[in-house]
Amino acid sequence: MLKEATSMQKDSAKEITRAARALFLERGYDGVNLEAVAKQAGRARQTLYNNFASKEAIFKAVLNDHWASLSGCSPFSGSKAEQGYTAEGFLRDFAIRMLRFVDEVDQVEFTRLIIAESRRAPWIGQEFYEVVKKPLLLALAHELESLTQNGILRCSRPEIAAHQFFGMVQEISFWPFVMATGSTTGNVSREEIIGEAVKTFLARYATPVVPATTEA
Repeated sequence: MLKEATSMQKDSAKEITRAARALFLERGYDGVNLEAVAKQAGRARQTLYNNFASKEAIFKAVLNDHWASLSGCSPFSGSKAEQGYTAEGFLRDFAIRMLRFVDEVDQVEFTRLIIAESRRAPWIGQEFYEVVKKPLLLALAHELESLTQNGILRCSRPEIAAHQFFGMVQEISFWPFVMATGSTTGNVSREEIIGEAVKTFLARYATPVVPATTEA
């Protein structure tokens, strides 16, 4: 019975989190109250309080749920270097999955929400970075470090390199849409954006191939 009750509570929390996310995206942080979340989730207000003590707690749960979706899309299940993954293959896979995530979870609207609310409540931007973006950057930096240790890359500062690759991919394919300008590069495909980012990154960080010497 206890196990069943725990499972029901988790399901209820998921429904509340999902409902709260939709409301936050539609109305902003200030435009949402606990009653609205309970009504949207089809739950009694007391049920909501049993799961979350405040609106802030619900918003943090939304951020954690957002990160869970992102980590599920990330190619970080085990070291790619140890699996024989090439740097080019890893970077391309990472970029493809990252942009797929952008498409599937309203990342553009979610980022607009965070930007708008952070000016009024800085903790929202900080929480977003700590819960969502920072873990992804750290995971990417860790993989770049592994590829460096295996002699595939030369990243003396993998955390900086992670930011650089992240930026190259998002600058063209993501941020123009957050700013509502649409594409700023014409009809450039995502495949080309990713390919150019990978080539630029490897031009800086790939370990040079030393040509084999032949005996005279």
